Amino acid sequence: MKKTYTILTFSLALLFASCGSEDQKAAVDNTPAIAVKTSQVEANGNSPFLSVSGKIQASNSADLSTRMMGYVNKVHVNVGDKVRKGQLLVSINNADLQAKRAQVNAGITEATAAFNSAQKDYNRFKNLFAEQSASQKEMDDMTANFEMAKARLESANQMKNEINAQFTYSNITAPFSGTITSKNVEAGNMANPGAPLISIETPGHFEVMAMVPESEISEIKKGTTVDVLVKSINQTIKGKVTEVSTSAKNTGGQYLVKINLDKTDAKILSGMFTTVQFPVERKAKSEMVLVPTAAIITNGQLSGVYTVSQSNTALLRWLRLGRTFGDQVEVLSGLNADEAYIVSAEGKLYNGAKISVQ
Repeated sequence: MKKTYTILTFSLALLFASCGSEDQKAAVDNTPAIAVKTSQVEANGNSPFLSVSGKIQASNSADLSTRMMGYVNKVHVNVGDKVRKGQLLVSINNADLQAKRAQVNAGITEATAAFNSAQKDYNRFKNLFAEQSASQKEMDDMTANFEMAKARLESANQMKNEINAQFTYSNITAPFSGTITSKNVEAGNMANPGAPLISIETPGHFEVMAMVPESEISEIKKGTTVDVLVKSINQTIKGKVTEVSTSAKNTGGQYLVKINLDKTDAKILSGMFTTVQFPVERKAKSEMVLVPTAAIITNGQLSGVYTVSQSNTALLRWLRLGRTFGDQVEVLSGLNADEAYIVSAEGKLYNGAKISVQ
C-alpha cells in the first residue's frame, strides 16, 4: 500500500511539473515590439524673473441664490443677456408666503382695532382719574391694557416686515448692471437655499488671481506693476498688485495675490489662464522642466508620460504638473531633466508593453 502511494505521488509530481512547463511556455510574450519615438526633457532656466500661474475673473461678480425653498416659476434671462440693476431675473413660487401675508394682514387689522379701543379707554380713564372719578387701580388696569394692545400691534407690523423680506428671496433681482454668465436653473426646478441660481458680472473690468509660493511671497509688494500673459490670445497686458495675502492656511502653501488689469481692447474673458511675471528675481534657481502637452497621458485627475524602462518596455510615470507655456507644460515633479519620454507610438501603449525606440 505504501509503495502504491509513492508511485501515485511521483506521477502527480510529474504531471504538475509538465503543466508548469506548459504554463511557462504559454507565458512567453511573442507580441511584436511597438515602434516609438522618444524625446529628451527640455529644461528652461533662462528667465531670471518670478513667473506664476493665474486666472482671470471679473472684478465685480456675484453668484445669486435664495434663502427659501420652492419651485422656479420662470427664469427671465439667458446667458449673455445684459441686465440693469434691480431687473427681475428669477421668480420662485411664493404661494405659501402669500397665504402667510394674508394671515398677517388679518392680524394687523385685528390688532389695530384692539389698539384703537384700548387707546380710547385709556384716554377716557385718564380724564376720569384727573377728575378723581376713577381709582388708581382702574387707571393702572387701563394703562396695562393700552400698553399690551400697543405691543400686539407692533408685533403684527414686524411680522409683516418679515414676510415682505422673505418675498425679496422669491424674486431674484440683479444687484448691479452687468451680463449674465451662467444660469443653473430652469422653470420647474427646485430652488434650494444657498444653491447658485444665476451668476452675473460687470464686463470690461478684470482682475487676476495668482498663487505665489512661500519662498517668493516676501518679495511681492502691493502696488507693483506686473506683466500678465494671457495664454489663449498670446497677448501681454499690464497690471498692478492690489492685494497680497498674508496666510496660506487654506491654499496649501501658496499665497494669493490679486492683480487689477489695465484697461485693454484685448478679447479677454473670465476664466482664461495667465502667466504673471513679477519684476523680482527668482530665489529658486532650479531649472524648469517642460514637456509637450501632446505627450501627456491623463486618467481622471492623474497626468503622466510613458518612459522607456531598462528592459525596453513602456513605463507610465505619473507627474505633478504646473503652468502651461504655449504647447508645453511645466513638470513640477516625477521627471528629471536628464530623462527621455515617449512622444509618439505606432500602436497602443500600456505599462509593460514591448517597445522599439526608432
